[in-house]
Amino acid sequence: MILVVGFRLGNDTTTRQVTVLVTETGVLHRAQGLYGKLARLSRPERSPAVNNPIRSFQGEHPLARPIADLRRHHASYMKNGYTRILVPPAVLRLDFDEGQPLTAAAHRELFQEFIGAAPNIPQSLEAAITAFRAELGLPSRPEHITWAPREKSLPPRVATMLRTLEDGSALTPTRRRPVGWTVTGRGVRLHVGPRGEVLDRAAVVELQAALSAWLHFTKDTGQPAPQGGSSTSPRRSLPGSGAAAD
Repeated sequence: MILVVGFRLGNDTTTRQVTVLVTETGVLHRAQGLYGKLARLSRPERSPAVNNPIRSFQGEHPLARPIADLRRHHASYMKNGYTRILVPPAVLRLDFDEGQPLTAAAHRELFQEFIGAAPNIPQSLEAAITAFRAELGLPSRPEHITWAPREKSLPPRVATMLRTLEDGSALTPTRRRPVGWTVTGRGVRLHVGPRGEVLDRAAVVELQAALSAWLHFTKDTGQPAPQGGSSTSPRRSLPGSGAAAD
């Protein structure tokens, strides 16, 4: 007896079908062809962790790659028009000896047993894989995982400015200009002189760092309401002066 997880999909436009299976020993099997015709058998793909003991020694489970390939094949065939579910993803114990010489007849028998025994019960591929791993006593992916982007480290200058805001101090340009700005925990304030001025690259980089620090400072509370007047917290000199690093 051997535990198998797999599916069969069909493409009504090309009248072709494909069956993909993974066995508990870490082998991926695939067969495809026209509806009603003898399927063409692909060469079985054994897990690299089975063929290469070093991979297994380094912690790669023999089923990791075959299961990943099962997902990849399912997504690829669905994308290429194999949208008819002929056999829903299923987990079965088959009366098949994978240790026997895998002749074409024996290989075809594996697919025939799967197709003949698979129940016509709709379920997702992930549900079938979870059941397959559970039968083997292996851990599975938690369901309903909410993806969240990994927090990236801040550039050093932004991190320094963020600490200044957290200390309650204001951020101001290192060089006074007719067009200036003040960034505090309360908000962002621009100061424009009578004629204004075009900011050079160094000034823009400095302002961008200050605004990034302020966005991180307020990300959990939302943007504070603008405050009237021009009063700010005590100013703290910023690290470096003149040109900022790109």
